[in-house]
Amino acid sequence: MVLVLTFGVVLLTTVALSGLAARSVLSTALVFLVAGALVGPGFLGLIEVSPSGTLVRTLADLALFTVLFVDGGRLSVARLRSGWRLSGRALGLGMPLALVLVALATHLLVGLDWTTSLLVGAILAPTDPVFASAIVSRSEVPARLRTLLGIESGVNDGLALPAVLVLIALGTGADAGFGPIALELVLGIVLGVVLPLAVTALFRLPLLGAEPRLQPLGPLAVAIVLYGLCSLTHANAYLAAFAAGITLATVAPQPVEAFAEFGELVSELTKFAAVLVFGALLTPAFFGGLGAGEWAVALLSLLVVRPASMLVSLWRADLPRRERVAAAWFGPKGFASVVYGLLAVQSGIPNASTVFEVVALTIAVSMVAHSTTDVPVSRAFDVEEIAGLPDDDVPDRR
Repeated sequence: MVLVLTFGVVLLTTVALSGLAARSVLSTALVFLVAGALVGPGFLGLIEVSPSGTLVRTLADLALFTVLFVDGGRLSVARLRSGWRLSGRALGLGMPLALVLVALATHLLVGLDWTTSLLVGAILAPTDPVFASAIVSRSEVPARLRTLLGIESGVNDGLALPAVLVLIALGTGADAGFGPIALELVLGIVLGVVLPLAVTALFRLPLLGAEPRLQPLGPLAVAIVLYGLCSLTHANAYLAAFAAGITLATVAPQPVEAFAEFGELVSELTKFAAVLVFGALLTPAFFGGLGAGEWAVALLSLLVVRPASMLVSLWRADLPRRERVAAAWFGPKGFASVVYGLLAVQSGIPNASTVFEVVALTIAVSMVAHSTTDVPVSRAFDVEEIAGLPDDDVPDRR
């Protein structure tokens, strides 16, 4: 009950500060992160959490599922096709390059074996626009940049997951056969496509149809049923959520549009709850136990690896320079990395605590760095256009 009360108080505080946050470097996610650290065992001790506990894993799992479902709802098949030229570069070249470079830094600076170092690279490979929301949501940011980052962050969670699962299996000495992992992933995609198609077809029967007032609950019901089915069948819920969102956006755009505002609020609530609990893990003891190598890996992954890998993948792309730079900077680490890091901790692999330390530190630094720079950078696009840049360098507002 203390956790519920704390969440309510922090949520009320965040709502009161949200107007200021929209105009400044103050971040609502950062408010929850700091609040979680304050009420956690490292300071006030109002809530007790552990990386191996079910509370952290459950909240992070729900947050990632919700965010992927809502994000998928913004990306119909037509939009994916139109935006794939740039995002395909980021996913096909930039993401593997970032994985390898983070693994190399982890191996050299932290001293982990290659399997575990590659696992760290795979865990930190996904990006999450949640902590740079202004970049993917504000109209002054060019549409092609928003689409690039939106598709990249939505798809790379699923692309990283097979590598994470295989490397965890290798690290624990278990059978790393690709069959069960592939089945889990494929089943998630199948459920994510088939369930929305079936529900949409059902709703088109003459005697059925949603009342306008209740129409936003349709996609929510699909998400709840999908989550339950994935739990029962052991299908991958994250791929299912993203596939379901895309499918609904493609075959049922009107219900998805009606759900959009409500879905954003649900996504925000789950996100804030997960960030609050994650913040409680960031105790003085946690930071005091970190070595120079772990700090170096976290900083290198954000300040060097992400920018370099993205710039390489976008080399000679038809994209203005300042949009390339923005894309290179905004690769925030988020819920996918949290969930995958917790999977590693709970798997019992050797050096699991060190893996979690590197991952959690990188996520915490990313939250601070990216969530406090998204508003200034997004507003800078509008300022630059007003300043009268050449036509070929003006942001695309399609």
